[in-house]
Amino acid sequence: MAKKATRIKADTYQVSYQTREEVESAIKNLGDLQRELIRQETLRNDEKAIIDEKFASVFTALKDSITAEQKAIQAYCESNRDKLTNNGKTKTGNFNTGEVQWRLRPVSVGIRGADAVLEALKKWGLTRMIRTKEEINKEAILAEPNEVTGIAGITIKSAGEDFIIKPFENEVK
Repeated sequence: MAKKATRIKADTYQVSYQTREEVESAIKNLGDLQRELIRQETLRNDEKAIIDEKFASVFTALKDSITAEQKAIQAYCESNRDKLTNNGKTKTGNFNTGEVQWRLRPVSVGIRGADAVLEALKKWGLTRMIRTKEEINKEAILAEPNEVTGIAGITIKSAGEDFIIKPFENEVK
């Protein structure tokens, strides 16, 4: 049984303009709507700023209280770690209201001055710790697209086209 062909339908538009005057009017309307959106966003941001200012001192006080509680809990748990972890057999201490955990962070490597580090590794004969990465130079292919025609796996694609509407704006100086 043959598979039924899939039909791709074109987008439908809510409004369709028939004359140049209608499009000019629509562009003006688009500019008005965009400006109104900016006005409303500004009003929303002003309201947010008032609310943020109102609660800033409350949040700061709560965060300071939380930090103080955390430090006090950690001080107790560190001094009683052996009891809480069954002499180091577990990494968790249990309480009726919650638990505390000690977890080791994974080891990581930090590099500052990569060029100097590379030179030092080469000097010490530790080239096994240097990664050599081969990759395709796409910029070179775009500079000479005729050289790669016929090579399987390489396609040069069009940049495409964007449709942009820019209503005229008078800038305030």
